[in-house]
Amino acid sequence: MDLVPKPDQVVSAAGNVAHKVLYGGLADLRPMPRTLIDEGTLRQLYHYRPRATVREQGDPVLLVTPLAAPAICFDLRRGCSLVEHLLEGGRPTYLVEYGQVSFRDRSLGMEHWVDEVVPAAVREVSAHAGGRPVHVVGWSLGGIFTLLTAADHPDLPIASLTAVGTPFDVSQVPIVAPLRPLLNLNRTDGRGAVTRAYQAMGGAPAPLVRWAFQLSSFQKLVTRPLAVATHLDDTDFLAQLEAVDRFTANMYAYPGRSFGQLYHRFVKGNVLSTGEVELGERTIRLESITHPTLVFAGANDGIAPVSAVRALLPHLSSAEEVRFEIVPGGHLGMLTGRRARGTTWQVLDEWLEQWSDREAPAPPTLGTSRSRRYGSAGSRSLGR
Repeated sequence: MDLVPKPDQVVSAAGNVAHKVLYGGLADLRPMPRTLIDEGTLRQLYHYRPRATVREQGDPVLLVTPLAAPAICFDLRRGCSLVEHLLEGGRPTYLVEYGQVSFRDRSLGMEHWVDEVVPAAVREVSAHAGGRPVHVVGWSLGGIFTLLTAADHPDLPIASLTAVGTPFDVSQVPIVAPLRPLLNLNRTDGRGAVTRAYQAMGGAPAPLVRWAFQLSSFQKLVTRPLAVATHLDDTDFLAQLEAVDRFTANMYAYPGRSFGQLYHRFVKGNVLSTGEVELGERTIRLESITHPTLVFAGANDGIAPVSAVRALLPHLSSAEEVRFEIVPGGHLGMLTGRRARGTTWQVLDEWLEQWSDREAPAPPTLGTSRSRRYGSAGSRSLGR
């Protein structure tokens, strides 16, 4: 909206305010219809119903949510939903989510997701789709689950992997980097204040998770009133804010043991940057991944900045192909923001088409694994 609003802007702004007052909001928050096809401990697997007017085609897509975040990250609102976009393209679409975490789940560690939840979801999706291989797409921590699962379970029917906004070097994360020296001063017996707190609470409670997510975009939080005032005539902008508010309000808690592993190993120890993660009785090596892998980094992501995401690439030396894309947006915006419709989603469409309907995956080409192709101009510049 201009500093001196035009008449049509005044009319649009008045209409938006009236609609919000009368109907409670502008965003169409109806979820895409789906059916529960499998479930287990903190695992619900859904199949989204195909659009009646679109013929399904290609291999199925499994969307993997992170811990603590509601599954609506993939289905934010009508007109700005990755699920809706995939269905309109005729892609068989599935999603695995975990539901509410309670105190009784405090003993569940990362192994539960890497050994049970994601492998079971991949196998069930493949069977439900007629034995076809599965494109697995994980956002944030869901990307870590996806990659560790693929590295540790090479027998899974996977067509390709996609990690969206997944940090692999937390020393590059602006929020965490200044705190790591202080965290490492924690008591040597592992019973420092943070450890005692999450053990007593059985994990990280939802309000704390919500606060941490909001802190990652603190500047936007502070400038929000001005942004709203200057966009009162922009229905799509206001609808997106409403959808993001709903997403943030529905954050879940972290199970105690999983949060402890994330805190001690990933934040304090920064083990992901080494490409090797000790989980249970074994060591998972990212270099074991042979599947084609697409990696997205958000240009304005405060939780998983470009440098933190790019740290993954050297560990994908055995992957059949690696594509790295820098796209506009913050941590959620790069996945399902308004600009994602013309950036992230378009690249994902190309990737799914490229690696669908193959008779058999080709073996990695020896001698070429250290040389990678970078799909966007921003990505190519990083390779120089």
